[in-house]
Amino acid sequence: MFSSRLPRISWSSSRSMSNLAFAPTRPPQWKQLAPPPLPGPTFAAQSTLPRLPVPALAETLAKLKESLRPIAWSEGEYADAVKAVDRFANSEYARELQHRLQKRAEEPARLHWLEEWWDDWSYMGFRESVVVNVSYYYGFKEHPKHLPQTPLHRAASIVRAAMLFREQYKLGQVPPEKTKEGSICMDTWRWMFDCCRVPGPEVDWCVSHAKEGDRGRSGHVAVLHRGRVWKLDPWQNGQLLSLEELQRQIQHIYDNTTKEYPAVGVLTASNRDVWAKDYRTLASDPHNQEIIHTIHSAAFVLCLDTESAPSLVDHSRNLWHGAVVPQPGRTLPQLGLRNRWMDKPCQFVVLADGKAGFVGEHSVMDGTPTVALCDNVLDLIASPDFASSSSSSSTGSAALPQPLDWHVSSETQRAIDAATEAATALITSQTLNVVRTPYGKAAIKAFGVSPDSWTQLIVQLAYARLLRARGQRRQGGTYEAASVRKFLKGRTEAIRVVSAQSDAWVASMDDPAANVSRKLELFKEAVKAHGTYARAAGNGQGIDRHLLGLRMLVKDGEQMPALFSDPVVKRSSYWVLSTSAIFSKHFGPYGWGEVVPDGFGVAYMTGFDDYLQFTITSRTEMPNAEFCAEIERAAQDLYDLHAQHGSGGGKARL
Repeated sequence: MFSSRLPRISWSSSRSMSNLAFAPTRPPQWKQLAPPPLPGPTFAAQSTLPRLPVPALAETLAKLKESLRPIAWSEGEYADAVKAVDRFANSEYARELQHRLQKRAEEPARLHWLEEWWDDWSYMGFRESVVVNVSYYYGFKEHPKHLPQTPLHRAASIVRAAMLFREQYKLGQVPPEKTKEGSICMDTWRWMFDCCRVPGPEVDWCVSHAKEGDRGRSGHVAVLHRGRVWKLDPWQNGQLLSLEELQRQIQHIYDNTTKEYPAVGVLTASNRDVWAKDYRTLASDPHNQEIIHTIHSAAFVLCLDTESAPSLVDHSRNLWHGAVVPQPGRTLPQLGLRNRWMDKPCQFVVLADGKAGFVGEHSVMDGTPTVALCDNVLDLIASPDFASSSSSSSTGSAALPQPLDWHVSSETQRAIDAATEAATALITSQTLNVVRTPYGKAAIKAFGVSPDSWTQLIVQLAYARLLRARGQRRQGGTYEAASVRKFLKGRTEAIRVVSAQSDAWVASMDDPAANVSRKLELFKEAVKAHGTYARAAGNGQGIDRHLLGLRMLVKDGEQMPALFSDPVVKRSSYWVLSTSAIFSKHFGPYGWGEVVPDGFGVAYMTGFDDYLQFTITSRTEMPNAEFCAEIERAAQDLYDLHAQHGSGGGKARL
């Protein structure tokens, strides 16, 4: 599919590996070029994990028909959609596509039938900006109270704790992630440190600069401040610098970056084809190529921002897409994105007021590994002996960080200006609001309900009321991410949240003829349906990845099955509500962008006892504030419904 005319490369050389970052096209088998980790507990369960199954065609199509009923606008439209599904189900063509998919899944050398397709279809082939569209963020709660409340101390703490965790990971000693059912796949952890996404013409790729056999007692950090790049070496002479010494190192960066530098980092927020072109221009200078290599091969990026975040929304937006600061007398604003390299999978951000957080690039790693990373880093920082622990020589003897200043040609400066203009337009097209309820997991569990199902049904009720108030019909489905990491190289599957049962309950909530008992009965049925769909998706028996696999196996010259052009089928996977949940006791803000122009991103957390949190993102023309108000109302109504029944918790008012 992709051509590659590369010289013979020795993969054992770090500098040779960097050649992959400047190749004209993507190398074949690019993921296999990442070196294997050291043996140890972290990856010990990999060989025991099953492969992602290929669901039975009849079962997937039966689920599809069931999921279409609440999406259809009329009985006639639904009947036509069912006919389209049945025609496909009964065709020889469908059986042939299923056979091709099963054959692909059984290939001995192919460990995951979806992996390559998912990499390109969802991420590497996506050409819009990764900012808003792909990347995600976590905002950290305040720095532990027993530590100095300064951005300097916070930045140094993050660097030291992250490097300690990276060493543990490199040694294979990080306990593997698990669920109640057992071990889950750790494969994507290989892309957590020492790597970077590379923009390419038509399709991107990632390059790992990890060294085979590395035991974690080396590695540098790329630090960005006022657009200037610095190389910081936390490991020196085989020892990790102390917290006190790291503060001296970072203070040196602050003290020696007193003006603004060319905002080269903004280029990474461009349309991927535009960035690929500008990247080649930037890298045509050997000096710049060395800087790019330093950033790409860094363990992670530390972003030292000059802006502050007085509110939860400000904190969110500074992490999500960076600040936008108007410049007197200038057409273009100053962007927080000048302090980002959006292709890096892991960026830690420290604001001028000491608030901090994490920005993740999504292409090769989902949110659960980076939650584990942040949890471990923040747990280390909060530990009583963290500030006093030391493994370095005396303060003042370590080599100071080195500035790396770009050679900016007139062509690159024009590209920076164009990227700043495009990024500003993208950022200002977005709205973000945060909703917190006055009750949380404790009350919901007292009512005997799954917090995730409870929260998803709040969203369904709120969205239905929003549409009704605006005289609109449902334009698409609701996506909830389900992890399929119980399978080797598994990532996610879609839970189709909208169901006939959820619609019936939603309708009852504003039906004067429905009493409390009836509403509760319908709610229980909706929760049961949601749980059934969620379990199926988590077991690799969802709808959407299977349908994608069938579509991908339609050969050139063959006609795409009519099923995929049916309006209800298309509408059912048009994700007007893109939802997902993570949890960390350390997190405040958390979110990402909407995935369709007329939709909402709904990031939520259900793990706190005393509140649920929703981050709602959308384009500015969408009724974001109204949707948030409906979420508040739906959350209260659902609580009151259960409180009226007399089970669990006390009264809560929004």
